[in-house]
Amino acid sequence: MYNQAGAPDPVKQTAAPPPLSRPTKLAFGIGAIAPGITAAAFDFFLLIFYSQVVGLDARLVGLAILISLVCDALSDPIVGYWSDNLRSRWGRRHPFLYASAIPLAASYYFLWTPPANASQTVLFWYLVTLAVIVRTAITFYRTPASALVPELTTDYHERTALYSLRYSLAWVGGNAVSVWAFAVLFPMFVTAAIADGRFNRDAYPIYGLVGALAILLSILVSAAGTHSRIPYLKSAPPPRRLTIKLIFGELIETLSNRSFLSLFIAAMLAAIAGGLAAGLSLYFLTYFWGFDERQTGAIFIGTFVAAGIGLVLAPFVSRKLGKKRGAIIIGLLAFGGAPVPIVLRLLDLLPPNGTPFIFWFVTITNILDIGLIICFQILFASMLADLVEDSELQTGRRSEGVFIAAETFIDKAVRGLGVMAATTILTLAGVSPGAKPEDVSADAVWRMGAYYVPLVLALWIAMIGVISTYRIDRATHEENLRKLGS
Repeated sequence: MYNQAGAPDPVKQTAAPPPLSRPTKLAFGIGAIAPGITAAAFDFFLLIFYSQVVGLDARLVGLAILISLVCDALSDPIVGYWSDNLRSRWGRRHPFLYASAIPLAASYYFLWTPPANASQTVLFWYLVTLAVIVRTAITFYRTPASALVPELTTDYHERTALYSLRYSLAWVGGNAVSVWAFAVLFPMFVTAAIADGRFNRDAYPIYGLVGALAILLSILVSAAGTHSRIPYLKSAPPPRRLTIKLIFGELIETLSNRSFLSLFIAAMLAAIAGGLAAGLSLYFLTYFWGFDERQTGAIFIGTFVAAGIGLVLAPFVSRKLGKKRGAIIIGLLAFGGAPVPIVLRLLDLLPPNGTPFIFWFVTITNILDIGLIICFQILFASMLADLVEDSELQTGRRSEGVFIAAETFIDKAVRGLGVMAATTILTLAGVSPGAKPEDVSADAVWRMGAYYVPLVLALWIAMIGVISTYRIDRATHEENLRKLGS
């Protein structure tokens, strides 16, 4: 099974692998829960926790997140290239999966236990340090794990099905912790002085511990559950003397693929918009719509339904429309429709907050929109996977890790800009750090929505336009496989 160099035997790897079993597919999908939890934490909780609960200036929180993302982004190409070239008895990817589990879980827990009564400077550097460690640890897991998809199957539609399962479980897992926090944890920490448990910092160490344990279990189950596929995965290239010049030359050659550049630019725009939307998500639920923690938790429960929509819809759209056309149509529906409830409120076309209609209107539109967004994300990821064979024809190398790393690199490098834009909107609107919903004026809430909508819409529409220049369809992919003899 293994050669003398300790790498998987390439003779064994050329044999037709057995079909992916359901337990293997499920284990692979479960592995997405770990990045789902960290993404939900960074997107929905981190800004409001450090700014409104701990009391760190929102601009410093945004700066800290931006710094952590930029620093972490530097690790992406390193990990991606390393995992493409690693030679070990456990293949190219699994050593990274196993090694990342404990560091990620531990650093995630400590992120939610900042020192009490600390100065703004101490809190800022504490946040920067822990955020960098968490982000770097998730890179050592997420990049090699995501790079497994093009290796697990070469089938055009099965890749979409795998990503459907993975993205759906990422949303379900990440939001399961959020729902538990809103429905169970935060109500437990309501006191006479703190009417809303979201603003009690004593709740967050428990939130961090539960998330850390779920992250650890997710990674270990996924790594162990896909371990049996190692002999059938692609082997690393032959040993060679790696120099800085060679490494950078190969990276540039790989990433010059025209269709990749389309997805790269699209990912950059999506990351900025995503950082902006996620950073303000809880602010809109709390301040704009006036929902309490139980109502917010109920809205998060709707995400489970949305994940089911994405799971079923993405493979259907892929088969009926193709990945590129499907992504464009679904993207226009999802991102064009997302700000509609906010626009209707700004135009005073909705009943007042607190009425049952508002809760159900926001809940249902949120479910439909997130379901479409999940479908779009699945199609986008599957389009990225199809670049592997296209690039292999041009370069003679399989570079799954590099492509995944480049996409996550740009996501991390510029997502912080979206978070910074969110904090800027809060500052311009007049939502001050530590302010409770009752302390924020109606004018400030209106300004928050009015500044947000045109900016996020412009970013989403530009992203869809860039995706239209992607060139790989099913016929191109199958022709690439034929030329490669796969």
